[in-house]
Amino acid sequence: MAPLRFSANVSWLFPELPGLAARLRAAGRSGFKAAEVGWPYTEPPEVLARAAREAGLQLVLINTPPGDREKGEMGLGAVPGRQAAFREGLEQAVLYAKALGCPRIHLMAGRVPEGADRAAVRSEMETVFLENLRHAAGVLAQENLVGLLEPINTRITDAQYFLDTPQQAAAILQKVGRPNLQLQMDIFHWQIMDGNLTGNIREFLPIVGHVQVAQVPSRGEPGSPGELNFPYLFQLLEDEGYKDFVG
Repeated sequence: MAPLRFSANVSWLFPELPGLAARLRAAGRSGFKAAEVGWPYTEPPEVLARAAREAGLQLVLINTPPGDREKGEMGLGAVPGRQAAFREGLEQAVLYAKALGCPRIHLMAGRVPEGADRAAVRSEMETVFLENLRHAAGVLAQENLVGLLEPINTRITDAQYFLDTPQQAAAILQKVGRPNLQLQMDIFHWQIMDGNLTGNIREFLPIVGHVQVAQVPSRGEPGSPGELNFPYLFQLLEDEGYKDFVG
């Protein structure tokens, strides 16, 4: 049974520091050996790569670009009419991942279009997502990279996000059927949407390629007050043989 390996999500940690490079250095000083960044695209990849290298950090995860944030976009993978933009963003993410030595990219699904009924557009959005994921799997395979799907809760964090449960994400992964696409388990989102963490972790862990954690409902650090018993959950992940990183 290997001990868990933790990565510092510098999109959330060290918010008092300006710039991702400074946060990476802070993560290294704090004892982390790995880090992840949601969107690294505000800084040149070589600057981030140098900061990570100097801090003794391995970069383990980035996201695809969100799209047009001013128009409310939060990923493009399942958004009808934005297929070309998703593929352009994927190419940018691959460029950064290669420069950073980062093996995983979270392929963001995106939001149900403003004013649309979720049930009415679900089938169309899933079709778009499947097409984009098949394309992404091919692109990523050429570079020996892994793509991840992360359900984001629609009760607190983002009411419009398309992909919101592990069950939905696992069904999509099964339909795509590509070995280099996996599930990203954020225990914060899973607890809010479904609870039953012990059962869900055991059920879905075989297809999980990355884990993230935060306390519920505050989204604070694991040691902060809240609903989740992290010593139990971390032991469960170890007992079930999880070997990748926990952000």
